Amino acid sequence: MDINNMQACIDACTKCYQTCLQTAMNHCLETGGKHTEPDHFRLMMSCAQICQTSVDLQLSGSDFSSKFCVLCAEVCEACANSCSELDEMGDCEKVCRDCANSCRAMANQ
Repeated sequence: MDINNMQACIDACTKCYQTCLQTAMNHCLETGGKHTEPDHFRLMMSCAQICQTSVDLQLSGSDFSSKFCVLCAEVCEACANSCSELDEMGDCEKVCRDCANSCRAMANQ
């Protein structure tokens, strides 16, 4: 396992976790409307949670971390696509796409 790829993935997942949680709980809740529609809001919370769990598995050296990274990338990509359809969600979209790419790199090691 490439330690540099793992650290990059941990960093990307941590940033995605923080951004999705903070954006959902602040920007989305305060903006309302489409930002708080159940599908979008649940996806943001799922993305935050899966990123946090991915970090936990990688840090603990779990044999499941690379398999989990595949699912994490899928959720992050879905969240990025959902964010791309809403106003003022560019930062969240970018962080999610970066995380998805980093998770794919980790999964393919």
